[in-house]
Amino acid sequence: MANKAEKWNDNAGGKFYVDQQCIDCDLCRETAPAFFKRQEEGGYSFVHTQPTTEDDVALCMEALEGCPVEAIGNDGDQ
Repeated sequence: MANKAEKWNDNAGGKFYVDQQCIDCDLCRETAPAFFKRQEEGGYSFVHTQPTTEDDVALCMEALEGCPVEAIGNDGDQ
């Protein structure tokens, strides 16, 4: 389970975030490319845009549920 205390500073403020467990597998970026980007120098993903519609949230939840190391959280700052 993702840990808010270990989320990357690159994450956009809001509910979804990626923490330091990320292994740069690309799954979230393939699942929801409008919301997840790669931090090139660090080699990890982060949330660059928070979802606003139900469909957007569903895509982010699909990425969260598919993350092999549970590095995506949905309990960030509301």
